[in-house]
Amino acid sequence: MMNATILRKLWLRCMLALLPLMPGTALAFDSYRYLHVTIDTIWYIFVFLLLILLVPFILMAILYWWTLRQRKLEREQSEAEP
Repeated sequence: MMNATILRKLWLRCMLALLPLMPGTALAFDSYRYLHVTIDTIWYIFVFLLLILLVPFILMAILYWWTLRQRKLEREQSEAEP
C-alpha cells in the first residue's frame, strides 16, 4: 500500500500541474502590468538574441581549438614513442 506522504506529494504535483489552466492565473498572465514596454526593451531583446546567436559560435571555436590541441599532443606523443 502507498504511503500517505507519497499520495500527498502526488496530489500536490497534480494540482500544481493544473494551476496554469485556472482562469484566475490566465487573467494575470494577460494583464498589462507584466508587459511594460520601454525604450530599453528593444535593446534587451537585441542583447538577448545576440547572446543566443554568438554563444554557440564561441563554443564551437573553443571546442575546435581544444580538439586541435589534443590532436597535436597525441601526434607528438606518438612521434616520441619508438
